[in-house]
Amino acid sequence: MSILAIIRIAFKSLQRNKTRTFLTMLGIIIGVGAVITMLAIGQGAKKIIEDQVNSMGTNVITISSNFNSSRSTASSGAGTGSLVKVEDVDAIKNQVKGVLYASPVVRSFGQIKYGSMNWRTQVQGSDVDYFYIRDMQVSQGTLFNSNEVRSGSKVCVLGQTVYTNLFGEDDPIGKVIRIRNIPVKVVGVLKAKGQNVMGNDQDDVIICPYTMVLTRFMGDHRPPLMINISAESKEMIPIVQQDIINLMQQRHRDTTSEDFWVRTQTDMAETSETVSNTLTLLLASIAGISLLVGGIGIMNIMLVSVTERIKEIGIRMAVGARKRDVLLQFIIEAVSISVLGGLIGIALGYIAARIVGQTMHWTVSVTAWSVVLAVTFSGAIGIFFGWYPAKKAANLNLIDALRYE
Repeated sequence: MSILAIIRIAFKSLQRNKTRTFLTMLGIIIGVGAVITMLAIGQGAKKIIEDQVNSMGTNVITISSNFNSSRSTASSGAGTGSLVKVEDVDAIKNQVKGVLYASPVVRSFGQIKYGSMNWRTQVQGSDVDYFYIRDMQVSQGTLFNSNEVRSGSKVCVLGQTVYTNLFGEDDPIGKVIRIRNIPVKVVGVLKAKGQNVMGNDQDDVIICPYTMVLTRFMGDHRPPLMINISAESKEMIPIVQQDIINLMQQRHRDTTSEDFWVRTQTDMAETSETVSNTLTLLLASIAGISLLVGGIGIMNIMLVSVTERIKEIGIRMAVGARKRDVLLQFIIEAVSISVLGGLIGIALGYIAARIVGQTMHWTVSVTAWSVVLAVTFSGAIGIFFGWYPAKKAANLNLIDALRYE
C-alpha cells in the first residue's frame, strides 16, 4: 500500500470523530502555545536588557574601590573616601593606551527646589568626558564645558525626570534652582534614557561639574569616587582593563588587584544575559511539561482507538494490509494530531505573546527557531507517544482481530 493511501486512510479515521480528535489536540495546543509565549517573553526580556546595557554607554569600564578589602576599609575609615583619586584620571588618560575618554564620578543625594516645587534626587559630579562615555545628549540647552569644570562653576544639567517634576513644560534654561540651598544655574536638559539593568531611573539625576560638587556639597567629607572610562573599541576592553589594574597598583603602593573593582560593560551584559537565559529556560521547561501531558493524552486516545478498531484492523490485514501499513497508519494519525495541534498552538502562542506585550508594555519577540523547535518537538511527541499504540495495532493476531466483537 502506498504512503499516500495510508495517509488518506489515517485522515479519514481522524475525521470520523472530530470532537475526540480536537480534545486530543488540546494538550499539544496548550503546551506549544505556552512554550511559544514563554520563549517570546524571554527573548523580549533579553532584548530589553541589551538595550538597557547599551544605553549606559559604549565600551564602558568602571573603576571603584573594593570596600570589602582591608586597604579600602582603612582608607574609608581615615576619611579619605576611597583608594581611587581624581589624580588617577589624568594618569589613566596619559599612560593607558586605548582609552578614549575618562571622567571622575562622585555621587550624593540632595533636596532640589525651584519656586514652590521640591524634588529629592541624585546629585552627580563629573567631567565633560562623562557625557561622551555614557552617550548622553541634550534635548534643551547645552552641556557644561571644561572651563566650567576647572573653575567649579555652579551649573548643572537636568535629567528628564527632574526637569518634569520641577518645571513641568516650562523652559528651564538659565533658571536657578537650589541644591541643598546652594543656587545652581540650569544650562541643559538631557534626553531621556529610561531604566538601567538594575531597574533604576537613569533620568532621575542632576549632573554638575565634579569640582563644584566636591567643594560646595562635600566639604571635608570625601565620598567614594569612581572613574568611568570608554575604551576605543570593544576588542580593546580586556587589554585596557588589565593595564588599568596594573597602573592603579603602581600608583597606590601596597595594594593588590583585589583592592579595586575594574568592571566592564561586558561583565554586566554577560551577567544579565545569564540571568535572562536561566529564566527563559525555566519558563520554557515549565511550559514544556504541558507538552508531555499532551503526549500522554495522545497515547491514551490512540490506545482507545486501537481497541475500538480491532475488527477494522483485522479486515484490512485479511485483504492484504501488512504490519508495516497498520503501523504507519497509526503513527501518521498520532503525528498528524500532534503537528496540527502544534501549528494551532504556535498561532495561539503568537497571539498570547502579543497580548502580554501590549498589556504589560513589554517587548516580545517570537523567533523563527522557537517556531521550528515547537513544531519539531510536537512532531517528535506524536512519534514517541504514538509508537506504542501503533505497534500494538500492528501486532494484532489476524484471527483474533476478525473474531473480536
